[in-house]
Amino acid sequence: MQADYVIVGAGSAGCAVAYRLAEAGKSVLVIEHGGTDAGPFIQMPAALSYPMNMRRYDWGFLSEPEPHLGGRQLVCPRGKVIGGSSSINGMVYVRGHACDYDHWRDQGAEGWGYADVLPYFKRMEAWHDGGHGGDPAWRGADGPLHVTRGPRQNPLFHAFVAAGAQAGYGVTDDYNGARQEGFGPMDQTIHRGHRWSAANAYLKPALKSGRVQVIRALARRVVMQSGRAVGVEVARAGRVEVIPARVEVILAASSINTPKLLMLSGIGPAAHLAAHGIPVIADRRGVGANLQDHLEVYMQFAALQPITLYKYWNLVGKALIGAQWLFTRKGLGASNQFESAGFIRSRAGVAYPDIQFHFLPIAVRYDGKAAAEGHGFQAHVGPMRSPSRGSVTLRSADPAAAPVIRFNYMSTDQDWQDFRACIRLTREIFAQPAMAAHVRHEIQPGAGVTTDDQIDAFIRDHAESAYHPCGTARMGRADDPGAVVDPMGRVIGVDGLRVADSSIFPRVTNGNLNAPSIMAGEKIADHILGRRLPADNAQPWLHPDWQVAQR
Repeated sequence: MQADYVIVGAGSAGCAVAYRLAEAGKSVLVIEHGGTDAGPFIQMPAALSYPMNMRRYDWGFLSEPEPHLGGRQLVCPRGKVIGGSSSINGMVYVRGHACDYDHWRDQGAEGWGYADVLPYFKRMEAWHDGGHGGDPAWRGADGPLHVTRGPRQNPLFHAFVAAGAQAGYGVTDDYNGARQEGFGPMDQTIHRGHRWSAANAYLKPALKSGRVQVIRALARRVVMQSGRAVGVEVARAGRVEVIPARVEVILAASSINTPKLLMLSGIGPAAHLAAHGIPVIADRRGVGANLQDHLEVYMQFAALQPITLYKYWNLVGKALIGAQWLFTRKGLGASNQFESAGFIRSRAGVAYPDIQFHFLPIAVRYDGKAAAEGHGFQAHVGPMRSPSRGSVTLRSADPAAAPVIRFNYMSTDQDWQDFRACIRLTREIFAQPAMAAHVRHEIQPGAGVTTDDQIDAFIRDHAESAYHPCGTARMGRADDPGAVVDPMGRVIGVDGLRVADSSIFPRVTNGNLNAPSIMAGEKIADHILGRRLPADNAQPWLHPDWQVAQR
């Protein structure tokens, strides 16, 4: 069993690469450790809290005790299933800000500025505005990835946006278009009531071409010969074998498993590899370094009116929603319930938004535990560009062992300043007239939490990952000692090996990472095929007074 290209990981980027290579007539084998994505737990959008908390679909990673978060170990879900993390995520679709990609370009990822990546976002999208506004000129119409908007029938979605406008931030019809800054409807990867994962969008059509096969196996390492990747060693059905690649191996195994595989293959910091008895093929100190994530808190409020989703938070309510979805693919089960969003700047002098809001018309945690006070709602809020950096390292040379994940959250003074701003600015928004008919009182952190020390204690105890890890095999110039891949995704120092997932991001983008990860797969596929879409020089909106005004 062999092919032109062997891809490790059937996740967001890996599926996109497989699709584009097959479209170009290449043969592809995709190695995926997880199994099928069939069934309502994954395909029903409103059931999103289930697959993320099921070991059947998740690798079950935990961070090491975080020293700046009171020694807490935070969960780090990564999809172990067809579709990868796009099959267990919250289905929120955010491209990121134009300035994010210009920063990548300026840091050495030549060809990854916004003008370069915008054509790939357009190519991958089939955008449906749902009658909620937006600018079709900035969006794609006929790509594999359907991007939609929820019905926004609950009045709380509109009250949240109105409150943001009343606070002075303005409204944006399309944060994925010309203007990210402001409040407005949230995009979701949902199509005809189904989660529109990378598996549904890319992999399943690619499989129908006959040029793509999926092998269910655990990738152990990349097999190298004379400095060139020639295949992937896997474990399946109780035995170890090598899957050969005629042209290239592409790692798309996540920002956690990709650096682990590189190190197991002899590519990484030489001293660390030697400590685990692994022969060094390429001494790349950046492998596993530069780990970044978004951290967030849930600002929860008790509701004055019984209009939240809490009325369905019981066995009968959930059964009715599930039944309606099973028979019609409609109703509350057909949305992730993240239907309004906000992006703001924390202070004057910040050029573009560095705080993101997800609004949810129920007070509930990602693990499905509702607030004890009944009817309520919440905003997930956190800073977008933390200066903290962590790492992924090997626990042992055993491919079955989970890696050591150290995010090093909240390790700088800037982190604390930014997070305090998040909480205080959120309170101001929820104090606007538009929310007066809805807010009974603040559940969490609680009205008594006001001083810096009290807010810091709340953050230390309650901040959670937004599940956006990236950066552990970052792109850069070939002569940059901290870079792992060049701007074409090729691993520096070896031949025949590329990376195509969120590992390559030099810096985390504004918002959720599924869209940028798929875009990276689309673009790396073109680099593999020796082609490139023409640049699109559309100019995004920046606040005209950003240097002197916070809003």
